[in-house]
Amino acid sequence: MSVVKSTLSDEDRRAVGYALQGALVDLVDLSLVAKQVHWNVVGPRFRSVHLQLDDVVATARQHADTVAERASAIGVTPDGRASTVAETSGISEVQDGWIKDGEVVRAMVSALGAIIARMRERIIATAEPDPVSQDILIGLTADLEKHHWMFQAEAHH
Repeated sequence: MSVVKSTLSDEDRRAVGYALQGALVDLVDLSLVAKQVHWNVVGPRFRSVHLQLDDVVATARQHADTVAERASAIGVTPDGRASTVAETSGISEVQDGWIKDGEVVRAMVSALGAIIARMRERIIATAEPDPVSQDILIGLTADLEKHHWMFQAEAHH
């Protein structure tokens, strides 16, 4: 039962809801992964990587809230529970313990690249059924691509 009635057809709502849920899980996991390596990064580039990770966390959290609220607005309940994120995230797990700055950069390039690829699929999937949700996905993908670019540049330090 949906408490919120959407103007989208049931079929469109399901397709868009699926895309938004996937985006939410990726963004929640990105914020957790970035915070984990933020706390454990070591090496000569500690400070710059540490601060860059905070920017990623802020971006991921902001967009996760926007995505979850968009899902609610179209009558889809967002699910950001830890168990859901653990079961459905597409981000590779990061190592435990201290992690060298270069490894952190490589892990973030990989995680962001994987998320961006899935976001681009979601952009295509939402084009027809809901351009409003597509616009949200386009904006957040642009921000993720900016972080991806910056970590790639850092990798060539």
